[in-house]
Amino acid sequence: MKGKAFKFGDNISTDHIAPGRLFHLRSNLQEFSKHVLEDADPDFAKNMRKGDFVVAGKNFGLGSSREHAPQIIKIAGVSAVIAKSFARIFYRNAINIGLLAIECDTDAIDAGDELDLDIQKGILKDLTNGAIMQIEPLPPVMIQLLNDGGLVEHIKKNGDFKLV
Repeated sequence: MKGKAFKFGDNISTDHIAPGRLFHLRSNLQEFSKHVLEDADPDFAKNMRKGDFVVAGKNFGLGSSREHAPQIIKIAGVSAVIAKSFARIFYRNAINIGLLAIECDTDAIDAGDELDLDIQKGILKDLTNGAIMQIEPLPPVMIQLLNDGGLVEHIKKNGDFKLV
């Protein structure tokens, strides 16, 4: 996966990602995705392109357990969220809906850098500055869920939850 890095700091909450004042849009996730992360960066949704990356510091997705937050990130076309750490509920929701969430040290990545992520090899390359970062490999069950498009799609495809 290749794309541009959009960099955010620590403690980006689900309110930053999916603004509560727009919750009337939760039944129209396509429209809601046009406002993704606007409370952290008002221009993010209009400047990002399909395949780009959200890069952040510690505790990405803290706050409420709203599943709309990872859903609208995915619908907007983000390839993956790469952060130093994630709030536990956000991370689980991301995997469940099929949004790739990668933990690694993001200090070497600057806003606008071009990134190349190879989850099979466990390598994140910053093509702009030459930095190469090892990423923690995902467990096979998570890779399978992501490949199937999330937990619901996995169950539709395979019936009861089974590793195939």
